[in-house]
Amino acid sequence: MFDSVIDKLAIDNAAGKTIFPSSNDVFRAFNLCDLDKLKVVLLGQDPYHGEGEANGLCFSVHEGIRTPPSLRNMFKELKQEYPDFNEKRSTDLSDWAQQGILLINSVLTVEKDLPASHAKYGWQLFTDFVISEISSKKQGIVFILLGNFAQTKIPLIHTPKHIIITAAHPSPFSAHRGFFGSEVFKKCNSILETRGEDIVW
Repeated sequence: MFDSVIDKLAIDNAAGKTIFPSSNDVFRAFNLCDLDKLKVVLLGQDPYHGEGEANGLCFSVHEGIRTPPSLRNMFKELKQEYPDFNEKRSTDLSDWAQQGILLINSVLTVEKDLPASHAKYGWQLFTDFVISEISSKKQGIVFILLGNFAQTKIPLIHTPKHIIITAAHPSPFSAHRGFFGSEVFKKCNSILETRGEDIVW
């Protein structure tokens, strides 16, 4: 499954190309989220391609990096849903991951300044497998699928065994067409609360 991806990344590295995130962070989402305590899957498309941005968690950037527009809009929605939410909180979403949210992109690497440059490297074979395995082996996971791309993964998820929450992508291009006001975070928390589980936002 990984041979194609590894071969392509090795060629890129040999050619001196800059790849994000760093090799230490490619699987960071899995390192931070204890899959035995998994509650929520939040799916992104591919990593940020700007210098120093991608940190292995979808929508997240390292502390001190300027907040990307999509993440800024997610914080705005959270503030709307929960007035006490601190929009100036850390842009590194590690604490979300440690609460049982798997923050994965469908594609796990990207070349600097070239969005979607690794879209055909084969990463989706791996991440689709991960989604399918979670669907098969876990129970009651809340999948938050933002935007048309994420929603193409719906056929991989068994319902009503799991719950799917959908909304527009938080990108500035679509946030006003169905993300703002969607209450995706409140809906997720409500589901967890009904089960007697700790909320995540």
